[in-house]
Amino acid sequence: MDHNSKRNLMEYFMESGRKMQISQVLETNQYTEKFGLTLTQEEVELLVTEQKQTLKEQKRVELSGSILPKIIYEFCDSDYITADNYTDTLIHLQEIFYQCKNEMLDEITDTELLHFMKEQFETVCSGDLEYLEGTCLNVFAQAVRAGYHGYEKSDGYGEYQQFDEVQRWDREVYLDTLYSLLS
Repeated sequence: MDHNSKRNLMEYFMESGRKMQISQVLETNQYTEKFGLTLTQEEVELLVTEQKQTLKEQKRVELSGSILPKIIYEFCDSDYITADNYTDTLIHLQEIFYQCKNEMLDEITDTELLHFMKEQFETVCSGDLEYLEGTCLNVFAQAVRAGYHGYEKSDGYGEYQQFDEVQRWDREVYLDTLYSLLS
């Protein structure tokens, strides 16, 4: 097989993979439309292009299929994702996902990481992707690199509280303070 034939074969496989990925992401619309979220062909093509760029930047290769459908299914019921921010949020979530996989030295499974990301996105971060990336995932990645494996038992759920350095709002303290101010 000459060089041009090899190149053509490789391009064929890459294009076939891209088409399959686009098809898989478009199929998620059947599930996500009940949350008011759907993607157009153009938006999916943008997501796939952005994913390819992110993989290149993070020096990663995806062998087991695209993470994008998993991200979509995990996050589509979020109170913080609307039709207006859906595509941009997905782009940012996949960037964060691959960056975290690298920072956690691939110690954590895709499912564990997605569960952790979603839980923090909905609770601690209140939908703030920068806080998710810069604080929650940074702190958790440090713990994972230091040898923490508790997430394996919990599948990624309920892990952040033990690493959170920020004092959170406490309803009882709030009410006590309010009553003392009013009396």
